[in-house]
Amino acid sequence: MSVDTTEKGVILIVDDTPTNLEVLLDFLENSGFKVRVAEDGESAIEGAEYAPPDLILLDVLMPGIDGFETCRRLKANPATQDIPVIFMTALTDTVDKVRGLNLGAVDYITKPLQHEEVLARINLHLSLRNLTKTLKEQNMRLEQEIQERKRSEQERELAFKALQESEARFRRLVESNMIGIILADLSGNITDANDAFLQLVGYERENLHSGNLRWDEMTPPEYWHLEEKAIAEIISSGVCTPFPKEYIRKDGTRVPVMVGAALIEESQQTVVGFVLDITERQQAEQKIHEQAALLDITTDAMLVRDWTGQIRFWNKGAECMYGWKSQDAIGKSANELLYHQETLSQHQEIQTSLAECGAWQGELHQVTRQGKDIIVASRWTVVRDEEGQPKSILTVNTDITEKKQLQAQFLRAQRTESICTLASGIAHDLNNALAPILICVQLLEQKLLDEQSQRLLKMLEKNTRRSSDLVKQVLSFARGLEGQHTTLDVSQLITDIEQIVKQTFSRAIEIRTDISTPNLWKISGDASQLHQVLLNLCVNGRDAMPEGGILEISAKNLWIDAQYARMNLDAKVGPYVVVTVSDTGIGIPREIVDRIFEPFFTTKELGKGTGLGLSTVIGIIKSHGGFVNVCSQVGKGTQFQVYLPTGQTLEADSISSDCYELPSGHGELILVVDDEDSIRETTKISLETFGYNVLLAGDGIEALAVYTQHKEEISVVLVDMMMPSMDGPTTIRMLQKMNPHIKIIGVSGLVSNHKMLELVGNHVQTFLPKPYTSNELLKNLQSVLNT
Repeated sequence: MSVDTTEKGVILIVDDTPTNLEVLLDFLENSGFKVRVAEDGESAIEGAEYAPPDLILLDVLMPGIDGFETCRRLKANPATQDIPVIFMTALTDTVDKVRGLNLGAVDYITKPLQHEEVLARINLHLSLRNLTKTLKEQNMRLEQEIQERKRSEQERELAFKALQESEARFRRLVESNMIGIILADLSGNITDANDAFLQLVGYERENLHSGNLRWDEMTPPEYWHLEEKAIAEIISSGVCTPFPKEYIRKDGTRVPVMVGAALIEESQQTVVGFVLDITERQQAEQKIHEQAALLDITTDAMLVRDWTGQIRFWNKGAECMYGWKSQDAIGKSANELLYHQETLSQHQEIQTSLAECGAWQGELHQVTRQGKDIIVASRWTVVRDEEGQPKSILTVNTDITEKKQLQAQFLRAQRTESICTLASGIAHDLNNALAPILICVQLLEQKLLDEQSQRLLKMLEKNTRRSSDLVKQVLSFARGLEGQHTTLDVSQLITDIEQIVKQTFSRAIEIRTDISTPNLWKISGDASQLHQVLLNLCVNGRDAMPEGGILEISAKNLWIDAQYARMNLDAKVGPYVVVTVSDTGIGIPREIVDRIFEPFFTTKELGKGTGLGLSTVIGIIKSHGGFVNVCSQVGKGTQFQVYLPTGQTLEADSISSDCYELPSGHGELILVVDDEDSIRETTKISLETFGYNVLLAGDGIEALAVYTQHKEEISVVLVDMMMPSMDGPTTIRMLQKMNPHIKIIGVSGLVSNHKMLELVGNHVQTFLPKPYTSNELLKNLQSVLNT
């Protein structure tokens, strides 16, 4: 059979065993590949550099330099670093595989080689290499097209600017009863003007003819610098950018105007000027400002922008929500101030709705001055003038970030449960299908006794068992595998994992552990499964730090009470050990953080991840009665917190006395301000149980009313930072005005809300993050009372 080898590609086989070379050479040539061979690493490196193949099959164990060193040298050479390398080895140790992959190999094939597997893996990696080449070529073409488009845009901009200059020079030919037009020189003399201008400034035409009208004398001193700038523009380019100013009328009053000018006779320095009365516009804007000032007490962010997107009004609620002061925001582009570039695509839908209906409402992803991402419920309304023409856009935004996070937590739990149910059913059917295959293989081994049949049957049995192991892995996240649960020392688990990762991870990654918590509680669990959990999290951390960084594993005791459990869907009252695995890597984007625990979801390249790692983690931890929290920020790293219950074996006297001997009050009156009914009630019960008296308020406005009535009796106020009607920072400022010596504890479910405390200065004595335990609540309260 004639085969075109130019389409299949060139394969370099490196193996010191002639028999292996001959068998693999014949098979690959029969499969249509052009094959070259080398019996040691040195000759392989020389041959690959002289005539680079499309793919290298590299034996690990060879005389001279072994496969690992050969691979390292190939990847260090620019001429050969892009050639895919597949190791051939009889080694099955995970450490060896990790070492080879870290050196740059794309895959492993375990000896004895199965020809179908070899062919499949070669075709896969050749396809990936060809795809990469194609993508690079397409990227180069796209870059060329982008450069050509940029040049075309620049040419259009230059042509447009020239057209504007030409239009300004010839605008003197247009008469208008609405716009004032004057002819003047740059020294200040007005030589001609239309009636609209004369009526605007209150002069007669006789004043013009007598030569007594000068635009510089009609300009108040505070605008002279703008006039100087405009003259400089006219001299340099022949036209000036229109700018606002005022003219002094004949009767001494002032009129606000918008002024533009263009040079028409360069030799005589004669200009034509256009003067537009903007009194009505200023009055309308002033009216908007006066009306909006009445709404500054609200927690909602309210802003007014013109049709170009420039901000014209910015209320106190917007200052609190975004961190930008009014003077910093007004005049800026709302799109540049409040949005990431990638989130602006939704604005096309908004503009369409505004044009058709005059209004739009929905959810938007925005960013604060401190770089914090927030979600807002946004309402947009077109504001029209007296003639019904669109004039500006009023936007009202409510921060719903905290509520969306709780909702996402609930939906994620539901979604994961549904996927796990489906995976469990599929795994069950696969087990049913694999069982008879395995039985038949074992029966055939009794009847087919020739060497070839026995070898094929062994291969079939091996792959069947491998498939069965994969089914077990699916079951591990679907319903949790039943393991041998024993009493475990978490410190020892972390020490075991520390030894593994230090031996296998790159030296560019610094491994830190913190298990210094005294009397760390023991847990009940399966050691091998929990080892797998920690190793999966560590591997994810390593992959997130390709250039190196810090990987830290720590553990601490935590008593979760009813207060905490009401704020977290997965938590139950009782003692937990919290194991934290954190890295300083690339972080997880906000849009996928809710999907990372889904089975088969992965952000890794094809062939480098199955998407079962975190799914297995969540399955194992749930089978141990625990839960997992994740906190991540793009570019700054990720932190996974694994909560493991101590189980029924924990003795009461082994729990730290801090969990039971909580500080009690002596009848002090505490005002709790929170818009969540459940949080208010559980907090009240906790405080009253430990000797405090409690008053409740559902928002900031109600809190002000309650504090006014009980100002002398209230000792401390707990204020939630995110509330409707009036948010935490606004409430705190109002309370501070009522009593400069008031003691306040800020509360929020977002760690990044520490930034919000900057808006209220030092008016808050301490900060309490949600969810909080009674222990944390009472200790913070005692600390504030004792200050």
